[in-house]
Amino acid sequence: MAKVVQFNAVGGPEQLKLHELEVPEPGPGEVRIKIKAIGVNRAESLFRSGTYFEQPAFPAKNGYEGAGIIDAVGPGVTEFSVGDAVSVAPAFSLNDYGFYADTALAPVGAVIKHPATLSFDEAAAVWMAYLTAYDALLDTAKVVAGEFVVIPAASSSVGIATIQVANMIGAVPIALTRTSAKREQIEAVGAGHVIATEEEDVEERLHAITGGKGIQVVLDPVGGPTFAKLLHAAAPRARFMLYGTIGEPTVVPHFPVFTKGLVITGALLFNTTFDAAKLQSGVEWITKGLASGALKPVIAKTFPLEQIVEAHQYLESNQQFGKIIVRP
Repeated sequence: MAKVVQFNAVGGPEQLKLHELEVPEPGPGEVRIKIKAIGVNRAESLFRSGTYFEQPAFPAKNGYEGAGIIDAVGPGVTEFSVGDAVSVAPAFSLNDYGFYADTALAPVGAVIKHPATLSFDEAAAVWMAYLTAYDALLDTAKVVAGEFVVIPAASSSVGIATIQVANMIGAVPIALTRTSAKREQIEAVGAGHVIATEEEDVEERLHAITGGKGIQVVLDPVGGPTFAKLLHAAAPRARFMLYGTIGEPTVVPHFPVFTKGLVITGALLFNTTFDAAKLQSGVEWITKGLASGALKPVIAKTFPLEQIVEAHQYLESNQQFGKIIVRP
């Protein structure tokens, strides 16, 4: 039997229930993984609460990221073997696969042999965050060395990944956080500058940091009133990317948008993960960064699988710095 988390109604973390189900056999193009570590993501909280772009089909699975050991391969699978240590990238629908479990099936297109230098916890913390940053900065915004990149919610796993990816490109990461409580931690992962949005004048600080030139790139999951300040602080033809929905309603002032020719668009990692060639390029680029030490996931806290409810409660408290990991 396998331990699997499911939910039968949208709502709060308490909807997540642990069940014992028959261990599934992998079909064509699938492998079965004995899960050692699970990465917890904001998208999974939205999926559980019914506020994601995809609605759950009940009984619903959950979980985009897992790392472990392959213990069975389906018909026709030649890329992987029993005993391979692997992790999973978010390249599937949560209505088809989910990794809140101790044993789970995965489509081979989403499975990655992770470097031997990574622990299972680290492997489960990599792909959602770093592929989001990779897709946004390199594919969507095409950031170049020397550009100023603003990163709201900088203490999240994606925020930390974006700081490190920006540094790897040679850009200047400017981290936004509500208060100074996490300033030292954010600086330690590579932020060139940190602005506490509830304590400092955001526009004034950005003007000083950029020498009056303005910011060129923003990767924002928050929006809210700070978004307008960032628009006012932008350089001509700056690129603004929205990739989440954890803030207040966002008002967009028209003047800076059309007078500066600003671009506001979405950044969706599935544009990379659902394209096999792009995914391979992203994995190779990130793997090089992991091997060099330029990229390093940060683990905020770990929970046992039996405490998946508490893990989601902690996620939604916004206390964490880095990735929340659940261990079967």
